[in-house]
Amino acid sequence: MTKRQSGILLAGACLAVWGLALAANATTVLLQEYKSGVVWTEPKVVAAGDMPGAAPADAVVLFDGKDLSKWKNGENWEVKDGYAITRKTGISTKDAFGDCQLHVEFATPAKVSGKGQGRGNSGIFLMDRYELQVLDSVDNPTYFDGSCGSIYKQTPPMVNVSRKPGEWQTYDVIFEAPVFADDGKVTKPAYITVLHNGVVVHNHFEIQGSTNFDRPAAYVKHAARMPISLQFHGNETMFRNIWVREFAALVGKPPAAK
Repeated sequence: MTKRQSGILLAGACLAVWGLALAANATTVLLQEYKSGVVWTEPKVVAAGDMPGAAPADAVVLFDGKDLSKWKNGENWEVKDGYAITRKTGISTKDAFGDCQLHVEFATPAKVSGKGQGRGNSGIFLMDRYELQVLDSVDNPTYFDGSCGSIYKQTPPMVNVSRKPGEWQTYDVIFEAPVFADDGKVTKPAYITVLHNGVVVHNHFEIQGSTNFDRPAAYVKHAARMPISLQFHGNETMFRNIWVREFAALVGKPPAAK
């Protein structure tokens, strides 16, 4: 290559770089940051749990493996080795909750006994009336909307991710409480999202009303905050590490009218 050819190539490269710089500068000039004008409150700082399933700093610990003092009828259940065993009656929280995140760990009996709804049956009731079913659903045929992970008598879980009898399982629940007008009409139904053993089995499912065995689902007006209940269905079921945290969406101040 001659000196003249090298010079031409070098000049061409310089022009290309200059052109890219001009284009980048033009893009910088043309692009302007979008600002909504909404004034947001700074999100609260909350320390997360130090391991998966551990309660975050703003959670209410309902059962830490020691006692059931935060539950009505808690004295009816047996507490040992860090978990509680269902006995005699259901139990309900002494406190009431609305929109919330709920974490529950449970295990059905390692020794398999019974079948269908008579095997490891219990349930978690949001607001004392919307049931997330607990059941041994490993090789245990029953009606699908009564299997483990179902919203009882309303919808089955999208997938069955149940672990073997005796193995610990987790429910992580996001629950939005229903809203009622003064005349009792539903202005916003309840919604629920559920992760069973870390897998989404319900994604913002619209709850159709109270979950009943003997009649269709229906809403009946109730308080904005209600207890959480755990069912005793005559089967031995174990629970541990239960916590809840209420939440509310941040509401920003709209921009001033121009």
